[in-house]
Amino acid sequence: MAKLKFKWNSDKILSLSAMSISVLTLLIFIYQTNLMSKQNYLSILPYVQISISNDTAKNTFSLDIKNHGVGPAIIESVIIYYKGEKHDLREYDNYLYNYLKSEMPVLDSVKFFSTSSLDKGIAIPANTNYNVFKVLDSEKDYELIASSLDKLVKQGLRYEIIYRSIQNERWMIHNDSDGPQKLD
Repeated sequence: MAKLKFKWNSDKILSLSAMSISVLTLLIFIYQTNLMSKQNYLSILPYVQISISNDTAKNTFSLDIKNHGVGPAIIESVIIYYKGEKHDLREYDNYLYNYLKSEMPVLDSVKFFSTSSLDKGIAIPANTNYNVFKVLDSEKDYELIASSLDKLVKQGLRYEIIYRSIQNERWMIHNDSDGPQKLD
């Protein structure tokens, strides 16, 4: 049997070097693309929390959704649990205040307030607050809303908000969560 001899010459060395550099360049390109994908993911990550402001000195009560993330949070659904029943906020024209009035009719007498809807598709920009409702400048209205909400919470009022990022990654927050929980 004849041995196959491999002769090295400058053309073969140059070709092998070029192929090695090309493969190495491809591996570096794949690694950098992966890093850029992770960076893009983190650069649009919304981080939503519920914030309650209760200022007795100014008779102001405010409930806000805060987005501490770096990308917009797009509301998908808001569900309220109370007395063993599940209520979709859509049944109340997407207004939390309408739901609260249905459970506590005395809240219908509150006059000094503002309210906003939580319609599906509302986008809460990064590092902003979205005011859900606010009672201000009335001691009577302030005390009524504060005591009514306290009573509802003690009786088991709970919430669940599902939202998504612009890359359609979904998260959920609820009253017992330490932070957003990733869905999917």
